[in-house]
Amino acid sequence: MQEVIMSEQYQVAIPKEILDSLHLKVGQKFVVEVKGDSITLMPKSSIESFRGILKGANTENIRDRSERI
Repeated sequence: MQEVIMSEQYQVAIPKEILDSLHLKVGQKFVVEVKGDSITLMPKSSIESFRGILKGANTENIRDRSERI
């Protein structure tokens, strides 16, 4: 576990090892969540980041709406 210090401007720097491992970029937005005494930062994903995620997916044997339960 790494330790960081909050600046006088209430800023916290994320260590480089974490930035590199999560592929975070300058200007990226985050969602902040508070649970009890913990703060969680989650990179905010845009809908554009999901473009092409199903490219090449097998569409054989897809049920029609009439076959759904």
